[in-house]
Amino acid sequence: MADSSGNAIWRNLFSQKVVRKGTIEEVLSKVPAFASLAQRELKEVAAIVHKREYRSGEPVFYQGDPGLGMYIVKDGEVSIVIQGKDGNERELALLSDGDFFGELALLDESPRSANAVCKTECTLIGFFRPDLFELIEKNTTLGIKIVLKLAEIVAQRLRHTDKELSKVKSQFERLHAQEERSSNDSEKGSIKEEVFGI
Repeated sequence: MADSSGNAIWRNLFSQKVVRKGTIEEVLSKVPAFASLAQRELKEVAAIVHKREYRSGEPVFYQGDPGLGMYIVKDGEVSIVIQGKDGNERELALLSDGDFFGELALLDESPRSANAVCKTECTLIGFFRPDLFELIEKNTTLGIKIVLKLAEIVAQRLRHTDKELSKVKSQFERLHAQEERSSNDSEKGSIKEEVFGI
């Protein structure tokens, strides 16, 4: 009879995700959209993504550009900046190694909602809509797995945004009610002054 603990060791050796350090597969394995993929699947995705080098101060894309796909920061820092109607810029986030941005463009071709500018020299990994469609054609199961994970990430962000908007709405309503009360109190005071000559 075979030793069951020995079988468990062999099972673990072959089922563990062994990803070489510094490789594109390793970077992908840390991104939620690809984190649950098997090593073979990570290799398949790594074969179609695009590695790009940027200089410090170089834009990745501008607010209003067509959304083409997502980027993952392999090395460096990327600033996500929104430009207001008054022309002033406000930094929304500073992203570094392992962070990702622009993933909504894989599901939707809406224009970019912010600027992405490299704060330092950067190496980015791009995964674009045509890459995703090619993957869905070649390996439907893998493509759908990624799309479902992306949809889950977007849903989580929407839920977070809803919570934040609910908080802001509550604060606004509370401030509005306080303003009305103080406005009513000052009106009552001026009526008393008129009636009683106080």
